[in-house]
This record gives sequence, C-alpha cells and structure tokens, in this order.
Amino acid sequence: MGCLQSKTAHLASPDKEAPLPEEAADLSNNQDEVPPFREFSLAELRAATNGFSTDFIVSEGREKAPNHVYRGKLKNNRLVAVKRFSRLSWPDPHQFVTEASGVGKVRHKKLINLIGCCAEGEERLLVAEYMPNGTLSKHLFHWEKQPLPWEMRVRVAYYIAQVLDHCNAQNHKIYHDLNAYRILFDEDGDPRLSSLGLMKNSRDGKSYSTNLAYTPPEFMRTGRVIPESVIYSYGTVLLDLLSGKHIPPSHALDLIRGKNLSLLLDSSLEGQYTNEDAMELVELSSKCLQYEAKDRPDIKFVLSAVAPLQKQKEVASHALVGLLKTQAALPTMLSSLGKACARMDLSAVHDILLKTGYKDEEGAENELSFQEWTQQVQDMLNTKKFGDIAFRDKDFKNAIDYYSKLVSMMSVPSGTVFVRRALAYLMVDQAELALRDAMQAQVCLPEWPTAFYMQALALSKLGMESDAQDMLNDGASFEAKKQNSWRT
Repeated sequence: MGCLQSKTAHLASPDKEAPLPEEAADLSNNQDEVPPFREFSLAELRAATNGFSTDFIVSEGREKAPNHVYRGKLKNNRLVAVKRFSRLSWPDPHQFVTEASGVGKVRHKKLINLIGCCAEGEERLLVAEYMPNGTLSKHLFHWEKQPLPWEMRVRVAYYIAQVLDHCNAQNHKIYHDLNAYRILFDEDGDPRLSSLGLMKNSRDGKSYSTNLAYTPPEFMRTGRVIPESVIYSYGTVLLDLLSGKHIPPSHALDLIRGKNLSLLLDSSLEGQYTNEDAMELVELSSKCLQYEAKDRPDIKFVLSAVAPLQKQKEVASHALVGLLKTQAALPTMLSSLGKACARMDLSAVHDILLKTGYKDEEGAENELSFQEWTQQVQDMLNTKKFGDIAFRDKDFKNAIDYYSKLVSMMSVPSGTVFVRRALAYLMVDQAELALRDAMQAQVCLPEWPTAFYMQALALSKLGMESDAQDMLNDGASFEAKKQNSWRT
C-alpha cells in the first residue's frame, strides 16, 4: 500500500520541553473557552508549527506577503493561528508586546480572539484562535459545491458590523485592511473577524496590502487610517458579498448610479432575496464608499441598517453554508493508548507499546516455530530481537533499519512490527512514512484499535485534523466492540 500524497512534516518531539505553568493550567479548560492572553516562547511556537513549515502556511493566496500566518498546535492540543511578522517589522520588542497586549484584551464571540504573542530575538509573532472552515474569500470566490447563499452573506455583514461596533466601544476604532481574507468561519460555520487586523503590519509600515483600487481615498492622500477608513473597507466587503466577485468600488458606484444592478448582483443568488433587501444592501454599500470620509455613516448606522435584513436567524450557520459541524470532543471510549495518541504524547505511546508487546497479534510471536528451522529463520529471529532491543532503548534509527529488514524477510507481515516502526518514524520526524506503516498495520489486523490510533497520531502530525478525529472515532468503536465481546 502506498503512502498518501502529502508532504512529510518535520516534527518536534513533544517530550523535549515541559509545559509552561500557564499552558499546564489551560489543559483543564474547555477548548471552546478563550484562554487569557499571555506571552509564548519562540520554542513553543516553533514546535507548534513544525519549525514554521511552509506546509503549515494558511494565508490563502497570500504566501508571498511578508507576514505569513501558520496553522499550529500547542502541547495542550489547542489549534492556533500564528502570524509571523517579517524581520524587524517591530524593532522595539516592548512596543510590540504592549500593542499586542492591548489587542489581547478585546474579547468577543464574533472575533477571532488574540491569545498571545512572542517577541524573542528578531522574531515577532501573534497567536490567535484557529478557524477550521476557511476564509470568506474562499467561500465567495473559490467555492466548489455551492455558492454562499444570500442569507449567509447577510449574516456575514451583520456579524462583522457587530464586532466592529464592539471594537469601537473598546476604543479600538482602527481596523487595518478589512477584506474577505480577514473574515473566517469557525467550527460552527459562524463568520468571525480576525483580531490580527487590529494591529498594523509593522510599527511604521503600511496598513493596507490589498489592491490600490480598494484602498480608502484618504489613505492614498495622506497615508493615514482613520475610523471612517474602516467603514470604507466594510463597504468593499459588502460589494464582495453582493457580487460574489472582486469589483473595484469606482466601477461598482458607476453601476449603482446607472441602476445597472443586474451587472452588480451575483446571478447565482437569483430567487434567494427580495428586490427591497438587495436595494437596502446596495444603498448601504454606496454610503460606505463615499469619497469624503465625513459623508460615510458610522458603525451604529451600519449595524441598524443590516440587522433587519436577516430573515433566517434560527438556522445554524453550518447548515446555511452546507458544512458538517466539526466534532470538537474526543470519543469517550479511548484506551490509554488512544488518549496518548490524541494528545500526541510520543513518550507515553512508546511506553504503552513496550508493555503491550505482541500480545494483540495472535500467532506473531510463534510464527517461526511452525517453520522448518533454517539459517534464514535464525536470521529472522535475530533481526526481530535486535529491532525490539533498539526500540526498547529508544534507538529509533536502528529500530527502523532492523524492522525494515524483518518486514522484507517475513512471509506473513506483522502488524505490531509496522506499528513499532511507525512510532520510530514519528520519533525521527518522518510522519508520512509513519502513516503508511500504521495503514499497513490495519491491513494486517483490520479491527485493531492500535492501528487506528497510530494513524490518528500520524495524521495529527501531518496537520490533517479532521481525518485524525475520524481515526480516533474508529479506534474507539473497535475498542468498545472488543470490550463488549469480552463481557459476553
């Protein structure tokens, strides 16, 4: 069986560092709760992002921008987004931490909350909640199954107005570069606004990185961002929602003035809205996009204009978008091995596999006793012995060599050998090969929970969270089936 077509991750062993006191305390928290803002060490964030691997960059279509955003997983299993600023964007670390701490105090359920930062050496990083269901840009411009429905577009407009109003109340009236990439969907399919836009890209750097056609006029004239600039950018987001494509504001205003709304509105939404509701949103976008800042409405007006347009408040967002709601909770029936794999504790997995030995694999230990005794059999016994000794002594490179030789020699493959070699591969940062071996173990023993748990561990290391959760669930199901068979 071949390995999956994915890139091998460079993994950091989680047993190298003990959790910080703050992180250890967070282990008891519900993953839905937002932890308090804190400073992270560079080592923590490097481990969380597999050494800032390019495979973990999640900024859609923005890979060439100087400030990358990575997906990461902390030692407590919490998924996070890590924004890494270009070198020397913030020369003064104290200024950076002060700015980040201020943003970290802003909390709202429709904001992607900032939970930490790091200013170590020349590195400047922000840590925020991770959103698993992509950006508004993806759902509007790059959809695969269905266009974003009208009601969801209205909900996006309302939720973002709500969180901007909240930020204003918290004296954070400036939001930098509001666009469809800054709005993401959480595990429930709800749209949320990234808190990263509450900070500039650098101490003295640009506040806007989008196409100049979408930049507020006053920023073009003076290089300054004012609260009314945020309203202008909100107007460009309304255009995106209305049209389902990128239309420069100047062109959109020409269409609105000429009453050519059929050229402005997304044709895929036909029949999903009333003309009155569409006109309300079109007129609101026109007000937000006025050339003079003083002619634009404030956020309170925007909020009051969008609120009545919602007609299906009782329908869950994930149902509107057509997303399967992410299962956040781990299966309840997990063995100690399943739990160790779920938290990616490689040392605990090693200890458990040592204690278990080959007992889950009927016939594997005595397979050789039924064969004619030859030098080849003696070589196989010795190879297995040396492989097991190397595995026990955590000499994982030699364990891989011996087990690889053993696999080529045995007439009947051993699931236990594949599982042990899988862990050895994980220990030397070869997650893709580990996944291949865990899959081979399942071929040997189709209902063996250990094979599923090891696949879950390898998938987690490769950043494939949804697939890893499925494997944990499958392993738990076979665990329960085994328990029930023992009772009967």
